[in-house]
Order: sequence, then C-alpha cells, then structure tokens
Amino acid sequence: MRVQSEHHPPRAKTSRASLDTALWLAQHGYPVLPLIPGGKTPAANCSACRGNDHPPHNCPCHTRRGWCHGFHAATTSAETIKSWWQAKPVFGVGVACGPARLIVIDVDAHAQTLPRRDRLLPGIFMHPAVDLTGLNSGFDTLALLAAVRNRPNPCQDTTTLRVRTPSGGIHIWYRAPRHGPRFRSSSGSSAKTALGWQVDIRAVNGYIVAPGTKTSAGAYTALPGARLPAPIPLWLIAELTRTGHALHSPHQPAAGVPPLRSRVGAPIPGEGRQILSSLLEEVRACKVSPNSMAFTEKLNRAAFTAGGLMRAGYLSEADCRSLLLQAAAQARPQQPRRSALVIESGLRAGSLRPIHPKERI
Repeated sequence: MRVQSEHHPPRAKTSRASLDTALWLAQHGYPVLPLIPGGKTPAANCSACRGNDHPPHNCPCHTRRGWCHGFHAATTSAETIKSWWQAKPVFGVGVACGPARLIVIDVDAHAQTLPRRDRLLPGIFMHPAVDLTGLNSGFDTLALLAAVRNRPNPCQDTTTLRVRTPSGGIHIWYRAPRHGPRFRSSSGSSAKTALGWQVDIRAVNGYIVAPGTKTSAGAYTALPGARLPAPIPLWLIAELTRTGHALHSPHQPAAGVPPLRSRVGAPIPGEGRQILSSLLEEVRACKVSPNSMAFTEKLNRAAFTAGGLMRAGYLSEADCRSLLLQAAAQARPQQPRRSALVIESGLRAGSLRPIHPKERI
C-alpha cells in the first residue's frame, strides 16, 4: 500500500478526492470551505440565511456545521468537513486566505485592452520610451514588475505552490509573515488598490480554489515544484505595502507585531548609511520631477530598506527617521504629513525581517 507523503496533497482519483484534499489542507492549518459542484463559488446559503440579514461571523448555522456565508464558514474541523462532503461528495474545495495567513497572487490571462501606462503598475512611472509591445496579460505585468525591481519572476518560483487555472492563469501561493501585517485582497483592475494589471491578490476577506478541484471549465492543477506555500519574498511585502494592501495603520501595528526596534547592541556605524544612501538620493531627485507617485514609491522603498537595516542593527531608529524625513523634506517640502505616513508604513513593514549588507530588497 502506498503511503501518502505528508508534504504533498493527496492525488486520489476516486469520489473521495475532494474530501481527501479538504482534510489534508485542514490538517496543515488551512481552513477550507465547500464550493458549488462544477464551479468556483462558495456553496449557497440556506433559505433562512438568504432572507435574514445577520453578520456572517455570528451565523447560527456554523454551530450546526452549516456552510452558509462562504469563506466565513471555513474551518479546520475534520468532523465538520466530513459532514459537508457526506452531504454533497461532489463539492469543490476552497481555502479561506485570511485565516490561513495566505497571500495568493492570482495572475490572469484574459483578453482585455491594455490600460493606460500609469495603470499597468500603479505607482511606478512607466516612461513613454519603454516599449510595451507584446504585453497582453498578467504574466507580462508581473514579469515587468520583477524586472523593474531586479527580482526573480514569481510565476517561475518553483519553491512555492503554483496552480494552473482552467483559464490559463496561475495562482502563486505564499505564506504571510507570522507576526507581520495582514494584507487586503484586491483586483488588478481596481483604481484604488492594485499590484498590477491582471494581477489580483487573494488575502484577507478572500478565498482561493484548491489544487485538484474540477470545474465545468477544467481543473486547477498544481505545477511542478513545491507542494506547500513558501514565505512571501521580502520585495513582494514591500510592493504590497507600497500599493496600499497592508491593513494595519501606519501609527498602530497589527496585533502581534513587535514594536519598532533595532537589534540588541549598538548600530554598526557606516554600513547602514552606505546601503541607504543611493535610495535616499533617488528620493531627493524627485524634487525636479512632478510625478508624486514616483516620489511615494521611492520613499516607501527607502523606508522599507531602512526598517530592515534597523532590525539588523545597522541603523538606529532615530537615524532611520532622521535620514528619511530629511530626504523627503528636500523633495516634497509642502507635504510633511503625507511623507511621515509613508515613512512609518515602510519602516513598519521593513522591520519584520533584518536586511544585511549583502542583501538587497
């Protein structure tokens, strides 16, 4: 008898496949919910909940092992999960991203008209001389973001779980920092919060379809590589913070987030300032540029780096704020409050993990 590895989700081809997948995910701490047979939306509410306006988290159905209110009913209870799939074995499997501390990058490949340059990568100035010929999907947008940041393309990250969708897109599963900020879900077409065109984020108040689930459009298939989500890379945390996905207030840390402080011991002189100097120079250079979004992006990047250097002990907290505020004041003297908010948010996100001289975000 073949024993299933604890590091790989089950691949059963019987009618128990969905239940086995749901139980495996729950065992690994990922709250699951049932999806309608052949679809990717949560199972419908009961008749009482359809006509009764009440907070999803207080739904009485949950105590009776009901599945009303979609991802709000998600659970890791094996008994509840078994009762759901006993009632309807053909349910698909969804995972509630917020409680699972998942950040899933949902890359689309829809046939859509290319948006304006400033909507491709919100907050990043795309010079008119940049040739965008051939850019036609979220795959291209995310590759462009990675190229701008000189980082590996997440679509090719074999160290984490990646799932091919029936429409030709890809879901890239990452784990959020255990003691870090929580991130909101978003649509790539949103005018308010978006990482990039045709790049959605599934996080708090969102859910994702589990690999192995079959719909009328096709199956969600795990791609070669890791079968579990890896920690989200630092540079993607910085990008999500820059684009407004972080849910905590700049002045109030999220629950469980340690206060801003540097490593025990005196800061290492010289090294931190040297690493930060080029980023601060980019901030100051915004003085001659009218593009305020470029200024915000550069200031956030500098603050994020400063937070990591502070955590590693290469800069004191006082030095971090002083250097950042001075650079911001030189570039945008008319908006001190906004600059302070950007700095606090970037410092908070960057201080979650140390950055050492040989690292670059």
